[in-house]
Amino acid sequence: MSQRIVLATPAIAPTGANHQRLHDAGLARRGLLALTLAFGLGGLPLAQAQTPQSGLPHSRIQAGMHLIDAQVAATPQQRSIGLMWRQQMPANEGMLFVFEQPAVQCFWMKNTLLPLTAAFVADDGSIINLADMQPHSEANHCSAQPVRFVLEMQQGWFARRGIQAGFKLTGAPFKPGQP
Repeated sequence: MSQRIVLATPAIAPTGANHQRLHDAGLARRGLLALTLAFGLGGLPLAQAQTPQSGLPHSRIQAGMHLIDAQVAATPQQRSIGLMWRQQMPANEGMLFVFEQPAVQCFWMKNTLLPLTAAFVADDGSIINLADMQPHSEANHCSAQPVRFVLEMQQGWFARRGIQAGFKLTGAPFKPGQP
């Protein structure tokens, strides 16, 4: 995705006080342009903006006999980056998004290169609903009811294992008393 910035310039040469005002506005536009170029997407430096996040904590989740190694995105910044820019992901690896309070959670796939399935999960580990999501799509995919957890896996991972809404995941995040 490329961003295009257009800066307007006056059609006639200004004079007097108008010249100073336009000069000051030009400096402000150049400063804004510099900030936009330096911090690009979402306030992140451009060098980081296209780099998958790493170093997140992991949690083991069980889906029946299947083990999932889930990276945990628990802070607003970690959740906002999610799996963006990731070019590949092992078959049994995913990302668990953890929110402070249950709410209707909506996800999109801007800057996400891999097709994913999102499982919207209740506090007890029950899958409320599943949503297949296409790369680069800005379409919203939302939970059918308020949840605190969303588990993203490679698209089709749940379907290939016969896992549907109502299936119960187990693991530390879904135990009573967990933050």
